[in-house]
Amino acid sequence: MERRLAAILAADVVGYSRLIGADEAGTLAMLRSLRKDLVEPTLKRHHGRVVKLMGDGLLAEFASVVNAVTAAVEIQEAMPERSAHLADDRRIALRIGVNTGDIVVEDGDIFGDGVNIAARLQEVANPNGVAISEGAHRELRGKLDLPFEDAGEKSLKNIAEPVRTWLWSSENARGDLPTSDPPLALPDKPSIAVLPFENMSGDPEQEYFADGIAEDVITALSRFRSLFVIARNSSFTYKGRAVNIPLIARELGVRYVVEGSVRKAGNSVRITAQLIDAANGSHLWADRFDGKLDDIFDLQDQITEQIVVAVEPEIGTHERERARRKPPESLDAWELLQRGLSHFYRVNKTDRTEAIRLFREATALDPGFAAAHAHLAYALSSSVLLGYAEDMAKALASARAAAQHSVSLDPNEPMAHFALGRANIYSGEVEMGIGEMRTAITINPNFARGHYGLGWAYHRGAGQAEQALPHYDTALRLSPRDPLRWRSLMQKGSVLRVLGRHDEAIAHCRQACQIPDSGFQPHMHLAAALAEAGQKSEAQGAVEKAMQLQPAFSIGFVRNRYVGANETFLASLFDSLRKAGLPE
Repeated sequence: MERRLAAILAADVVGYSRLIGADEAGTLAMLRSLRKDLVEPTLKRHHGRVVKLMGDGLLAEFASVVNAVTAAVEIQEAMPERSAHLADDRRIALRIGVNTGDIVVEDGDIFGDGVNIAARLQEVANPNGVAISEGAHRELRGKLDLPFEDAGEKSLKNIAEPVRTWLWSSENARGDLPTSDPPLALPDKPSIAVLPFENMSGDPEQEYFADGIAEDVITALSRFRSLFVIARNSSFTYKGRAVNIPLIARELGVRYVVEGSVRKAGNSVRITAQLIDAANGSHLWADRFDGKLDDIFDLQDQITEQIVVAVEPEIGTHERERARRKPPESLDAWELLQRGLSHFYRVNKTDRTEAIRLFREATALDPGFAAAHAHLAYALSSSVLLGYAEDMAKALASARAAAQHSVSLDPNEPMAHFALGRANIYSGEVEMGIGEMRTAITINPNFARGHYGLGWAYHRGAGQAEQALPHYDTALRLSPRDPLRWRSLMQKGSVLRVLGRHDEAIAHCRQACQIPDSGFQPHMHLAAALAEAGQKSEAQGAVEKAMQLQPAFSIGFVRNRYVGANETFLASLFDSLRKAGLPE
């Protein structure tokens, strides 16, 4: 039996029996979702341990009262929105109690007056509110600025002495905000704040390393023109303060927050990072990174890159899902772009046509929106390649015009230079195409599409397979969650085929084929790779699959649509496809 001092959090569902009686299956499903997506991630983020789950609540242990109360408030601030879509009589609310005291630990469970008081405190909390003991409130002084009301002494069931109780509710919190400083409005594109990473090493010397990670992530994310990133001087005002994600999001006017920690042991360091949707407190992504401090700046660069290439695509995915759920009449230009992208990533004529329509609608609604013009250009040029454009010359001319207009609107938009680089390659202006792709990745070195585009310009435009290979490798490293990752896999497979590395070529093309909604092209390149490896029957099978996806697929079809492609590139591809049995 072990005794220790701890902070205890007890949570309970308000009106659980009534909710179960009205809709047992729906209530249980909602509770599972709340625990998985909100409650347990929030407790874990603040270093809490779930001791046990009950049908209508849970018990958690913390080493710190500050962490326990912060977690409780974050959960309660997120709760109303999580069930706002339900009828009033079906909405789920929690009561939470927090106490600090001596506990007994046995077989992973906890007992004692400290636990009992926490359990009884939650009974006097308001729905979606938090009740804490005098001892817990005393521990918060000077550490956590939250509006608790003194509720006086409360007689709690089965507790011998009255307990002075302090109450928090979202109404108190809103009332505590100065009327002259309302919450900031969200920008018209995804907004994000990167908080200072917490130094958990006990080594003041590591403070600069933790700060450096956060600063570099801010700088790297700022290069994505699709994001609104809070400056370092604002986000670092929260350094050393207890983290209250919803409050910080309101004060900074952001939807997303990145936070993390650094822990050092000897020559090793572990960095954790997580991306949080501040609207509901849910974790969208979390990971940890381990390394050696032998070259601290190199390690800092590696970790920064890994965080950024995980966070930016995750936000894009979340934004597309948000736009998809909104009614069409309420969409703004940014959301039209996101909905268009959700169609663009599915390679078929219907979705590509809809993507072009939505991109055009976005440019009409906001003529100065450079990214929308750039994506329109990309969609138009790709429709030629895929055989979806009825008038190829008109589509390519429109693509070039949209790309040039995008660059004129915002010369620092990497996607604009990518689109113009493609237009140049289609026009046979290879050096200009390569130059535009280089400009895109100079503006944003973490722009995976730009690295892919530079490899594509060398490979397809200049017929220089070997020069293309490292750029495809970089694109693959930078795009672990990119819906268009199949392109880099496929093109790398094509390069490896040209270089005679047939087994590797087949492996990469097979990976591309396995990614949903990738169209006929991965199967075309797989057929070419298999044919060069002497696997004729398998190559014929890949040709047949490509023809199922694009019935017009033939040597002539590819030649007509690969406008501006290098003759060396085409000759190699056609030779391999003929070996695979593709008709002229």
